[in-house]
Amino acid sequence: MLREYLEAEGFGVETVLTGPEGVQRALSGDCEAVILDIMLPHLNGMDALRQIRQSSDVPVIMLTARGDQIDRVVGLELGADDYIAKPYFPRELVARLRAVLRRKVGKAEGEITRLADGYLDIDVAARRARWRGKSIDLTATEFNMLASLMRAGKDVATKDALSQTALGRARQSYDRSVDVHVSNLRGKLAASSHGVVSIETVRGVGYRLQVGS
Repeated sequence: MLREYLEAEGFGVETVLTGPEGVQRALSGDCEAVILDIMLPHLNGMDALRQIRQSSDVPVIMLTARGDQIDRVVGLELGADDYIAKPYFPRELVARLRAVLRRKVGKAEGEITRLADGYLDIDVAARRARWRGKSIDLTATEFNMLASLMRAGKDVATKDALSQTALGRARQSYDRSVDVHVSNLRGKLAASSHGVVSIETVRGVGYRLQVGS
């Protein structure tokens, strides 16, 4: 049913039924995005996502059981770009899918294509982040989070703004997606820069990028 609905919305869809098959197709280079159910035979969705993220930043939307907050958070920590709980409205899934595809696309006309702060720089068009010229391996959503934080400069990037610019949707009060993505990004920036780049938490408001010398 989901395949038929997505095809009616203009998407080209390929369906596989097991975790190992899903990993193989996700890593083939032929997919623009992946919708990944947690409940899969032979290899569950979490383990499949872990394998995908070892070598690919293809956008991934996780399908989780209603109210299973732990699965959602773990999925985001493993590198999922977004999640949606079952049962869901197909129209909402389509909106989420289009949002992650838009975020993967490069610059819009007239948009600043390069941002830099000290030795940290990003190429928006090429979707590449670097510290001292060395690439930082980020998922599509982590890259968007970093771009939003860099555009904010010394100002605080609010959680609401980050949700809109990096996730493509309004933030709900119970939604921890922004926090988890920022946490993942914080760890990668700290590891790449040996602690020189950090993300400050402004309690109750949002986040601010800090780049030392």
